Amino acid sequence: MHEMSIAAAVVEQVGRVALQRGATAVTTVRLDVGELAGVVPRALDFCFALACEGTALEGAALETRTVPARARCGPCDVEWHPGMPPDLVCPRCGGARAELRAGRELHIRDVEWADRPLHTHG
Repeated sequence: MHEMSIAAAVVEQVGRVALQRGATAVTTVRLDVGELAGVVPRALDFCFALACEGTALEGAALETRTVPARARCGPCDVEWHPGMPPDLVCPRCGGARAELRAGRELHIRDVEWADRPLHTHG
């Protein structure tokens, strides 16, 4: 299950920071998840709770924010939402030289420690 490996990686990364700062508890972990990342939110929630057991993250809430997909056509510089599955043909010029600019992200936005929040990303 793809979500279990994601949850385990998040717990490992946050746990490493917890050790470095001497934190004993995490209350919330906030993730940005691109809509094209192939993550099932309910499965990630379930796996996160399992991965947290016995760690400084046990009992922590997982909050996810979906990042919408965005594509951009190089030749005509138009941006659009490519849909699902992604349509990377430019709606303006019909060209197929588009790049996916957003929608595949999966990163920790911030962590809230039991004592105070520590922002890890903007």
